[in-house]
Amino acid sequence: MKPDGKVVLLGDMNVGKTSLLHRYMERRFQETVSTVGGAFYLKQWGAHNISVWDTAGREQFHGLGSMYCRGAAAVILTYDVTNLQSMMELEDRFLALTDTASTDCIFAIVGNKVDLTDTCAFLHETEDNNPSEKPNNGLMSTKMKKQVHVEDAIALYKKILKYKMLDEKNVPAAEKMCFETSAKTGYKVDCLFETVFEMVVPVILQHKAEGLPQTIDLNSYKTTKSTQFVCCR
Repeated sequence: MKPDGKVVLLGDMNVGKTSLLHRYMERRFQETVSTVGGAFYLKQWGAHNISVWDTAGREQFHGLGSMYCRGAAAVILTYDVTNLQSMMELEDRFLALTDTASTDCIFAIVGNKVDLTDTCAFLHETEDNNPSEKPNNGLMSTKMKKQVHVEDAIALYKKILKYKMLDEKNVPAAEKMCFETSAKTGYKVDCLFETVFEMVVPVILQHKAEGLPQTIDLNSYKTTKSTQFVCCR
């Protein structure tokens, strides 16, 4: 099935990109393996088929990022709210990879792992009512201090607009495109992806009108994953 548009997740290793995608597409959280290169899901959204790409955060695979971003209708930049360095890496390492995305690419900035923080221990938003996914009150005392806040994500979003030379009046508001999520509990994961998909539809329609092709042949692409297990919430 040929995709009509492409969404790409970018971010450092262990920020939880794979887990976010599993939570949304498979409705569950699981211990994940470290992604090698890239892997994808196909999501039908209305009349459109959207490919959602999970990319490797390891530095040795960094050069592949621009290939996966080529022609992307949206990019989801992901960081860990308990790790300031993971936010800094988005600007220092990953933003330049989006130079190959479409000129009207939509950007979302996502802080994952809010379930680990002391201020968000109560958050829970799964729709399958699986008791095993509910927070364990006995672990509340182990929560960590949040190192990155929504205001930091909004500041980065505005930097991206300047980098892309985009007018704030012509793009979605920063407050609408900056999220805090938990792949483990499901908090705001649906909101993230559904917001992005809704924003992507006009981009897809514009690309179809211009006759722009999908740049990666999904029929010939073989996804691979490493055998090293990594906990990525």
